[in-house]
Amino acid sequence: MLENNNKLALSVLDECAGAVNCELEKIYPEVDGIAKVLYEAERYSLLSGGKRVRAALVIESCRLLGGKTEAALPFASAVEMVHTYSLIHDDLPCMDNDDLRRGKPTNHNVYGEAYATLAGDGLLTDAFAVCAMNPHVTGDCAAAAVALLSGAAGSYGMIKGQVMDIYGESHALSEKELVELHMGKTGAMICVSAQLGALAAGYAPNSEMTEKLTVFAQMIGLAFQVIDDILDVTSTDEELGKSIGSDKDKNKTTFMSFFTVEEARAYARRLTDDAIAAIEDIEGSERLQSLARFLCDRTK
Repeated sequence: MLENNNKLALSVLDECAGAVNCELEKIYPEVDGIAKVLYEAERYSLLSGGKRVRAALVIESCRLLGGKTEAALPFASAVEMVHTYSLIHDDLPCMDNDDLRRGKPTNHNVYGEAYATLAGDGLLTDAFAVCAMNPHVTGDCAAAAVALLSGAAGSYGMIKGQVMDIYGESHALSEKELVELHMGKTGAMICVSAQLGALAAGYAPNSEMTEKLTVFAQMIGLAFQVIDDILDVTSTDEELGKSIGSDKDKNKTTFMSFFTVEEARAYARRLTDDAIAAIEDIEGSERLQSLARFLCDRTK
């Protein structure tokens, strides 16, 4: 059963990654000129692989609600652009100061801090234009997508979580504060991915279906972070594709500050069960359910 689930989940991820990678190649073609280094730096991180979980959530949520992949792709691309910007900036010396990302040297180690910073700035800013100019949805839908994405990425979403993360390097956080941190830093972009998928299918942000998908995304987003914290103490740089043990080195509060490995895995499974319960009554949700289980069981 586990093998069948993983096979389905991997097919979902591969299919969605292929579609969004083609879209991103169109948005950022190889060009010459003085600013060539900027586009190289953007492409270096944007097209360096990754599971494309957020893009898959956009596309699969749209499909689940009867929408077309073409309508979801610009939103999925924009989400991946914002996510990549956040990784580039997270890795900078002034932030986490990491040297490895997706098995490759981090952006600033290849292009320098200034170009890496500008590459992240460019990806973030361009993402809103990609949302706004989605040719497959109405103008009102595109405007709503820009509002949703900016809210998730901004001062009350991902950025808030990042600030709490920095604060946590010099202050002990409670478990409640840690959950709030990750609902912002990781969870906000995962939640908005499902919401953008529903929006592309014609469902308003306050619709019942969108709310179900939002709960689903909230639960898998938190479970995703719990597994990340487990892997940070049980995996290797080679297996994970990024530096491990960095949270402990920076004295950060993580879920491993409150749980043993076994307890943390049980917590992630409960969150995953809650996620599946939120959407299991929606016909055709098996693909998203398989993705939730796969992410909970991942080893990298």
